[in-house]
Amino acid sequence: MKTLSLIAVTCSLAGSLWAGSAHAQFAKPEDAVKYRQSAFTLMGSHMGRMQPVIKGQAPYDAAAIKANVAILKTLSGLPWAGFTADSKSVSSSAKPDVWSDAAGFKAAQDKFNGAMTKLVAAADSGDLEKLRAAYGDVGASCKACHDTFRAKK
Repeated sequence: MKTLSLIAVTCSLAGSLWAGSAHAQFAKPEDAVKYRQSAFTLMGSHMGRMQPVIKGQAPYDAAAIKANVAILKTLSGLPWAGFTADSKSVSSSAKPDVWSDAAGFKAAQDKFNGAMTKLVAAADSGDLEKLRAAYGDVGASCKACHDTFRAKK
């Protein structure tokens, strides 16, 4: 049942990713903000699910980690379509630098994507120490982007 659910979620998210990569049109700028915030919320949830294992507070279940990482990898491509030019006028925690320093924002995305690729490889390896290091790199890339491009709450 878990496998079936995972496949359904993955297919749904993959469809969303495909739609997002086609420069999805949002009916209102607020919809773009909600879209990216929702994707980030889901990403945070899947990072949080792995955290007890990373910290040694829960047993390492390689299959469960691999499943979480697969979903996280799919999710990781989603939020960027929600940073539309018209959404910069909507009140959110995105700093204006997202649009004024588009190259820097893209570089932060690329760093994150590279860290995600390493996390996938670490999950596939089954090596907990590699997983911990790669998980830390993903977290660091998230923090670096938040520090630069997200207003403090």
